[in-house]
Amino acid sequence: MRRGGVARLGLSGAALALALAVPAHADTLQEALTQAYLSNPTLAAARAQQRATDENVAIERAAGRPGVTATGSYVEFLKQSSTSFTAPERAFSAGADLSVPIYSGGAVKNAIRAAEVRVGAGRADLRATQSALFSQVVAAYMDVLRNEAILGLTANQVEVLGVNFQATSDRFEIGDLTRTDVAQSQARLALAEGDFRGAQANLIAARETYIQLVGETPDDLQPPPPLPGLPESVAVAVEIALDNNPDLIASRERADAAALDIDVAGAGRLPRVSVILGGDYQNFAGTLGGAGGVGIPQTSTAAQAGVQLSIPIFQGGRPAALERQAQARAAGALEQVIAVERDVIAQVRAAYSSWQASLAIIESSLTAVSAAELSLEGVRAENSIGNRTVLDVLNAEQELLNGRVNLVTARRNAYVAGFSLLAAMGRAEARDLGLADEGLLYDPVVNYDRVQGQWWDWSRDPDPVVESTSTADLPPATAEIGPVDERESDSIY
Repeated sequence: MRRGGVARLGLSGAALALALAVPAHADTLQEALTQAYLSNPTLAAARAQQRATDENVAIERAAGRPGVTATGSYVEFLKQSSTSFTAPERAFSAGADLSVPIYSGGAVKNAIRAAEVRVGAGRADLRATQSALFSQVVAAYMDVLRNEAILGLTANQVEVLGVNFQATSDRFEIGDLTRTDVAQSQARLALAEGDFRGAQANLIAARETYIQLVGETPDDLQPPPPLPGLPESVAVAVEIALDNNPDLIASRERADAAALDIDVAGAGRLPRVSVILGGDYQNFAGTLGGAGGVGIPQTSTAAQAGVQLSIPIFQGGRPAALERQAQARAAGALEQVIAVERDVIAQVRAAYSSWQASLAIIESSLTAVSAAELSLEGVRAENSIGNRTVLDVLNAEQELLNGRVNLVTARRNAYVAGFSLLAAMGRAEARDLGLADEGLLYDPVVNYDRVQGQWWDWSRDPDPVVESTSTADLPPATAEIGPVDERESDSIY
């Protein structure tokens, strides 16, 4: 596998065009990742959640903006006071009040800053969701390839053991072998047939997982491209992860927001100052002062302006409790940063170790397969002249099958571990797929810029609709593969 450079799978324009056309199957890993990026419901839900988080900034800004309230009433006086000679029979009234916050002890300012920081944390969470989804897609893609290869190998083994069983039976009929030899061949054939059925079930399960994540049927999957950007050492991988891992970035952002929450809670003790402006209008509909209301004005207007000061004197300990609560949450957020940091370091080191181990297993498996092929060829030759038993041939065939299966599995594990390592380093996300170059990258900043400065109470977005694709109409996965031949594990991927 290639090392160094920037982690980038590099989708071609043709591949992206294919992914964006009518729902087509994903033949390459790049197309599978693109299809999942465009249509996976988990990712679509995470984007919607981020849009909801964006609105918190507008909500907090609204607390520091002017507010206008209008009131109106209509009253019928059913019984007049016997001592009042000007009591009206009915009255209309309307009023409007404008309040402009001037000072709130820093509560609004810090609440806005905390909301903005949490928007940044949400964007990091969105990156983490993308990375986790892509890791799942890569694992599902490689699982399909691996299980297709294993099914081909087991199918070939059934065919070989079937021929062996028939040959053993024929030699038994002419007295060249014993019934024990026939029973051994039959037993191995039955076990191989059972392994074949299990391989079919595993392939169906892998394909269904692929459909769940990608939204399309895996047809004719091609070998994956090399993984560039893999680190030279585990120390380099950890260093990159501590700067770029989205989970760790989100945790740090939340700790910063929690620190601002302490100031918001403490502002409950401080004075609040507002500028107020109001106006009132009243109309008695000609009923003030009895019949006709001669000489008495039937309407009245009033206006007032001023500054309102509110000074909390005693609130039963509520502000102190809120501040202590915010401090405790901030302390928990700080500890969570260390917990996530530990988790990230462990993920990187484990993924690096798994990747290196898989590479070593690939080398040893290649040697084992080559040796098993020579061994089987020799055992068959020696059996033909009577120096080896049927059981020796069966064991040699099983060793070769095991070696090929181990090689296929090791290659799958190495690729998945390598991609998991890139994901833990923060280098396995949509921006690393080349989607930005084609204008397909979802940019959460666009929605934030759209909503954070809106003032109008009656602005409204269209009702939400489903963006992801359903798999209900897709046919169930099968265990069908191409023509079964002497599949060499070296050519799987």
